[in-house]
Amino acid sequence: MKKNLAKQKLRDGQPTFGTWLSLGDLYATRVMARLGFDWLTLDMEHSPIDWSQASMIFAAVAEAGCVPLARIPEGNHHIIKRTLDAGAWGIVVPMVDTVEQARTAIAAALYPPTGNRSLGGGMQFMGFDAPAGEYFKQANDEILVVLQTESPQGVDNAEEIYSLPGCDAIFIGPVDLRAQMRDAEGNDPTPEAHEEMIQRVIAAGKKVGTPTGIHCMDAAAAKMRAEQGMQFLAIGSELRFMTVKAQEVVSELWPDEAAKDIARY
Repeated sequence: MKKNLAKQKLRDGQPTFGTWLSLGDLYATRVMARLGFDWLTLDMEHSPIDWSQASMIFAAVAEAGCVPLARIPEGNHHIIKRTLDAGAWGIVVPMVDTVEQARTAIAAALYPPTGNRSLGGGMQFMGFDAPAGEYFKQANDEILVVLQTESPQGVDNAEEIYSLPGCDAIFIGPVDLRAQMRDAEGNDPTPEAHEEMIQRVIAAGKKVGTPTGIHCMDAAAAKMRAEQGMQFLAIGSELRFMTVKAQEVVSELWPDEAAKDIARY
């Protein structure tokens, strides 16, 4: 059975670098999976990607020698079970604010007696090149469970959440964290306050021994976070890579045109 090399690197204290797959396109995925990233995360939370698309993308990533992950829309048993049975090697669970939410997600990702993931299906075995029996016995060691901290409440509960057995890594969604920090009038926090909250996550992860990470917009920012001790680092998305490069070309062709906003990618 194949080993989840991204999970192993996290265990060994090494940084891992990946990106988001937002397009849901098989051709683009096959290209991205061969570029050298440690993992690719299919964004099933904010992109209109169905189960059939997802299963093909997970298979394409795994067959190229990369680790296929999925950012799921919600950390419930039903979604986690279907995502892993479709072939994902791990999940990124959004908006984990409480210990109870974290426990639910972890349990759904792991087979008994550790968790309550239901045994069944057949597609998940193929990505690991394993027969069913071997997969059922070893999957708990290879499935990667990443919980997202995206609110002050999640930061307040950080040490208790990060200490849970089966929590393999923590991932900050900086945009949602900033939005959740807005005051009653809707004003964003200062950059200093936002960074202080991020540093609290890093400190909590180091204290309990759980890897942390964050979404960055470029390689320089990802390397800076790795130097701070973060290990699960996403850089943009294939959609952003395409858009940024296309805008560079357009700007060279028509330099007097106002640049379009691409921050959302």
